[in-house]
Amino acid sequence: MKILTIIGTACLIPMLALGTAQAHVSLEQKTASAGSHQKLTFRVGHGCEGSASTAITVLLPEGFNGAKAMPKPGWTIANSAASKREISWKGGPLPDDQFDEFNLLVKLPDAAGKQVLKVIQQCEKGRAEWTELPGVAGKYPAPVLEIVPAGAAFAPPGAASMPDHAGMSHH
Repeated sequence: MKILTIIGTACLIPMLALGTAQAHVSLEQKTASAGSHQKLTFRVGHGCEGSASTAITVLLPEGFNGAKAMPKPGWTIANSAASKREISWKGGPLPDDQFDEFNLLVKLPDAAGKQVLKVIQQCEKGRAEWTELPGVAGKYPAPVLEIVPAGAAFAPPGAASMPDHAGMSHH
């Protein structure tokens, strides 16, 4: 019986952590190199107080250029024509009890520093504006990306890079 209790507790802890991690719109990549082309993955963990999500809009800061959205079945993509700094996916719907990811490819600014990436989530009933600045005690924190100087040694989890096929054999 003690073995079952230990296993049950060990399995419960990761599930609790997972639930907490999906409590808001988050950015998978936490760190990236200045001036690089970077895939950014925005994870939407729930709808708006029980209502399904019908649109996700990412507002990119100054210095983020050439944004390209990854298509998603059942969603249409709209870019702000002038700057491509406002990208929206509309459609779905994404039910409140499910999560999904929305991807962009962007060229990052040449300067290092923290960048706040604001996200607007529209739902069948209501909306959530994930725009609050870091360090502010609020309900809707915006995702943050730490841009490090080009050439700095780091290995961010989930970092997207172009595949290197050298040395790979195809059967």
